[in-house]
Parts: sequence; C-alpha cells; structure tokens
Amino acid sequence: MSQPGYPAAFPALEQKAAAVDLSGVDAEGAFSGYASLFGSADLSGDVVLPGAFLRSIARRQVSGIRMLYQHDPTEPIGVWTEIREDQRGLFVRGRLMLDVARGRDVASLMRAGALDGLSIGFKTVRARADRASGVRHLTEIDLWEISIVTFPMQPDARVQAVKSRAPQPAARLALRMRRAARSLNQRNPK
Repeated sequence: MSQPGYPAAFPALEQKAAAVDLSGVDAEGAFSGYASLFGSADLSGDVVLPGAFLRSIARRQVSGIRMLYQHDPTEPIGVWTEIREDQRGLFVRGRLMLDVARGRDVASLMRAGALDGLSIGFKTVRARADRASGVRHLTEIDLWEISIVTFPMQPDARVQAVKSRAPQPAARLALRMRRAARSLNQRNPK
C-alpha cells in the first residue's frame, strides 16, 4: 500500500518527529541538530535504539535521504550534508535551498521560531514490542527521509548548533519560551 502523496511504488512510511530549536539559520540556510534521540520514548510509545540507522545510512548514503517539508514528497526543500549516529541519537546537518520558494519560507519560519520540528520518514525493519509497557523498541530502521515539520513526536530533541546571524528579538523570546516549557515538562512528567 502506498502513502498519500507518494507514487504507488513507494511503500507506506512511518513517521517520527523530534522538536528542535531552529530559531536561527545562516545566510546559506545551514542548520544542524537531532532528528531522533536514542532511548527516549516518543508520543506514540516508540523507542529508537542505538545502531538502528547504521545499515540504512550505509546503504542509502547521505545523498539518498531526502530533506522534505512536512513529509510531502513533492516538496523537497534542501539537502542533508551529514547524517550520523552518535551516543545521543541521529545527528543531522543540512542546508535549505534558498533559491526555492518553500526553502525561503521555511528559513524565515525557522528564524522566527515558528517552525521547530524534525521528523523521520522510515520503514521498520526490526522491532520488538514490550507488551507490558506498550513500548515498541526499534532496532533497525530503513530511513527514507527527514522532514522539517510543525508538530514533533519527540519533544526533547533539540538542535545543538545553528549557524546564525544575531537572533531577532522575537526569535530570542521564542527560544526562551521553548526552554521554559521544556524545563516545566521535565519537572512535571506526565
């Protein structure tokens, strides 16, 4: 079965989103952060384990994993220049294409703090379910794409470094508000 918006030959992909701080993007549209965090349950109860992406990244290479807007295959908005696993999760570095209208729009929204999520589009290769807790542990993932999205599934994943000009006052306020919300969520887990 294919996914809406994808050609019939494309399999239905699962999606997992991670909140990121994308309040600054450099003049070339470059940014970096984490598209997935290891050992952290997302809002659907899935936990990605270390090593889950290694085979897929080796097989597809960075150039074979697309940067999309809101998981829409008709809206590529940039290129990934680095995708790798580290001890924290799936680290990504990319560049928005500012000569494409949607790329400019996304860069502007990121600078303003209005768009702050990364999400992976993938097929599960191997997973094991913990029936007692309802958690699914993803041990191998076939990664197809990483999207910039509005609503993230992993609220604690954040961009570590963004090349940026001096933040605008609105962007600084948005960043402070996100940090305060994250702090409150850590003090009052659900």
